Amino acid sequence: MHEPEAPHLDFRGTTPYEDYVQADVLTHLQHTLSDDPGEMVFLVTTQVMELWFTVIVHEWETASRSLRAGDVPAATAALKRSVRELEALNASWKPLGGLTPAQFNSYRGSLGEGSGFQSAMYRRMEFLLGEKSASMLVPHRGAPRVHDELEKALQEPSLYDEVLRLLARRGHAVPDAVLRRDVSRKYEPSPEVEAVWTELYSGDESADLARLGEVLTDIAELVWRWRNDHLVATRRAMGAKTGTGGSAGVAWLEKRARSNVFPELWTARSHV
Repeated sequence: MHEPEAPHLDFRGTTPYEDYVQADVLTHLQHTLSDDPGEMVFLVTTQVMELWFTVIVHEWETASRSLRAGDVPAATAALKRSVRELEALNASWKPLGGLTPAQFNSYRGSLGEGSGFQSAMYRRMEFLLGEKSASMLVPHRGAPRVHDELEKALQEPSLYDEVLRLLARRGHAVPDAVLRRDVSRKYEPSPEVEAVWTELYSGDESADLARLGEVLTDIAELVWRWRNDHLVATRRAMGAKTGTGGSAGVAWLEKRARSNVFPELWTARSHV
């Protein structure tokens, strides 16, 4: 019987795997600041979240470009990939979801004024969802490249803006006030946009725009679940105390958890 060949083991420099993945870089980015053994999982989980933010931003920017080009299948494919990636991102709360106050307090002081709301990549995600706020650029003034990338994202149409522009080009009655709005400001719901989604959902469910609406709804649901999981993990770890970085902690997260992205996709369902 023919024996399978052994894998090639001898390389002149680093392995091709290392050259591609940069695993040695990734696995040496963990510099804990306390003696508590639980800090490592907190740090690594947070870094993993940042990587998922990066992938999801890539998918949503890909979808936005495809929508501008009128390529709905390519946009839908990118959005569907992001649904699976959001599921993986949300699962990142599992290692942190059961933290007790004593466990979190054992290394919380190491965070100083650090807080998740300072994440630039997460802010780009929020901007792509239409959750725009110029004040969120302020923490990044000391990092010119990051600040410039965020300012560019602030001034560009969100993913939902691109969807609504596509609907208008397809002949749906999206009002000019929505199409010409200041895209650097938070998106506000429109009764006319709600009527457009009501019409689409009352028609052929297999049509490409109806399927686009459903994958956007999947994304909106997972964003809502992310916010709620964040709220629950924070409530378990620190109760109602002020958050790191001076935020209102649980109170601020509760407010975020009550809001929906792509709002008319939810309200239109009452009229179908």
